Amino acid sequence: MSESMEARIRELEARVAALEMRLEGGNPTIAIGKRQSAKEFLLLRRISSETQKVLALAYFLEKHEALASLNVQDLESAFRSAREKLPKNMNDAVNKNVARGLLMEAREKKDSKKAWHLTATGERFVEEQLAQ
Repeated sequence: MSESMEARIRELEARVAALEMRLEGGNPTIAIGKRQSAKEFLLLRRISSETQKVLALAYFLEKHEALASLNVQDLESAFRSAREKLPKNMNDAVNKNVARGLLMEAREKKDSKKAWHLTATGERFVEEQLAQ
């Protein structure tokens, strides 16, 4: 299965989960058919550290922006889009998530830079531990 197809499947699964949550009385503030911004995504999470914010935005990029892998430039762009202060050391925050098994290095570089993607554990952490 190609990366684009896998990314599309993950995106559709996230959309179905969001619809199910709304049907079960979840978050009614997100209108069907409208895209959620990075800022809105962060506001719906219980984030207590820079490292968690990096992980949440990595999740947002994979699930909502359909990126198969992401690099520091992608994360910085997401922080700017959300109007959030950039971490003092983005690589350190990423490496802490890697050490915890929430992110892993992608096989191929992206734009000649090291790239990462979420692990299944990282996805569950954002969906369960960071959910409000």
